[in-house]
Amino acid sequence: MSATTQPGASPAAPARLRPPPLWLLLAAGGLLVAISGGVRATFGLYLDPVIDDLGSDRAMYGLAIAIQSIVWGVGQPIAGAIADRFGAARVLGAGAAIYAVGLFSMAAADDALALHATAGFLAGAGMAAASLSVVLASLSRLAPADRRSQALGIATAFGTAGQVALIPLTQWILDTSDWRTAALVMGVILVAMAVAAPAFRGSAEDQTRPDERSVAPLTPLREDLRKARYSRGYLLLNTAFFVCGFHVTFIATHLKSYASDLGQSGRVAAWALVLIGLFNMVGSYSAGVLGGRYSKTRLLSLVYGARAIVIAVFVLVPAGSATTLVFGAAIGLLWLTTVPLTSGIIAAQFGTANAGALFGIVFLSHQVGAFIGAWLGGYLADSTGSYDVVWWLSVALGVMAAVIHLLLDEGPAPDPPPPGQRRVILAPATNALFVVVIGFAIVATVQLGADATAAESTGFDVTSLWCPLHPAWLS
Repeated sequence: MSATTQPGASPAAPARLRPPPLWLLLAAGGLLVAISGGVRATFGLYLDPVIDDLGSDRAMYGLAIAIQSIVWGVGQPIAGAIADRFGAARVLGAGAAIYAVGLFSMAAADDALALHATAGFLAGAGMAAASLSVVLASLSRLAPADRRSQALGIATAFGTAGQVALIPLTQWILDTSDWRTAALVMGVILVAMAVAAPAFRGSAEDQTRPDERSVAPLTPLREDLRKARYSRGYLLLNTAFFVCGFHVTFIATHLKSYASDLGQSGRVAAWALVLIGLFNMVGSYSAGVLGGRYSKTRLLSLVYGARAIVIAVFVLVPAGSATTLVFGAAIGLLWLTTVPLTSGIIAAQFGTANAGALFGIVFLSHQVGAFIGAWLGGYLADSTGSYDVVWWLSVALGVMAAVIHLLLDEGPAPDPPPPGQRRVILAPATNALFVVVIGFAIVATVQLGADATAAESTGFDVTSLWCPLHPAWLS
């Protein structure tokens, strides 16, 4: 018997999905991002075995990871928009399948082109859909507002929990078998993501909590995109997140090779990556908690500034296994702490209706940085015989990102100007001054680092620092 509508009564509202319990969302989301992030973190372990097997160089493998990063970045806003409209569960499931195919195909790669197509394009496309960003966008809608920042921090912490288990497993397979077997095993593990994806079923409209839906109706994506285009805070956020991508991808891809150049075993670098994962869980959770109490922009400024300090100290102090392990722990505390804070700023600026697409655009900027970090690290290491310049560039970029977040407003984005009227994002004089100061800081820091490294190689005491306007060493 079909239901009828009484005369004068309004049509019944469409049925809404009841949000799963928060603990179930966190468990499912944790499994998804742990597997996706854990497998992704193993790619740095393949560098030396792959180039030895294929007879290539670090730039070739770096380009494969760079392609992976940019495909992931370009695909992220697309995957986010599809997930917002048609449901995150479908996107996560499809992404896991593509990701697994990429690993299976990578195991059969016998030249650079095949590696770029499999580990680069296919794996990158799978990462875009089966990603932390899609999970965070859904969580930002499904979690209660007063627990949202904490939930995002917990989910982000799981992003590196997987590497704590999968990096030692991959290194063990590399020691006892070969890199092709390791890739096959990682592909099988990716299939397990299909178990947790259904927890995030439903579109953005379905997932929006009833208390928030009644306060603020869903905003069309086109309107939010236009608002974002004219938002100074959103544009600065894109610029700063570029630095995060550069840092994490350069380190994840090249740390093992850098440690090998210093005479350290592959196991030392592998354990350093494990420590990154362990300490990231503490850092990301703490960032989520602190982000609910303090200014997210100020916290991000501290994170990027601390990264610059940690990297500078790592390069300047005498090399050793203990130094590499301590670096892994220290940088791990700052590893993905940027993600819940950045995601939280976007939710505060634009709401949660189009969070997947808007965070996806910011994440594209992150992946452009990742592309440059992965490829440039390998290219400069091959051409100069050292990673030193890239390390010091990382320091300079960290300083730049710290300054940018001091200029960033995390409040609601203002309405866009009327058609035909332009809004000044930064006053011309302020913009020019900002470019000059940041440019000088980058050049001076890289020059300082290059001189410090050269001086250290000659036995000079690198603890005696100098004015960056006069970079010549004084004897």
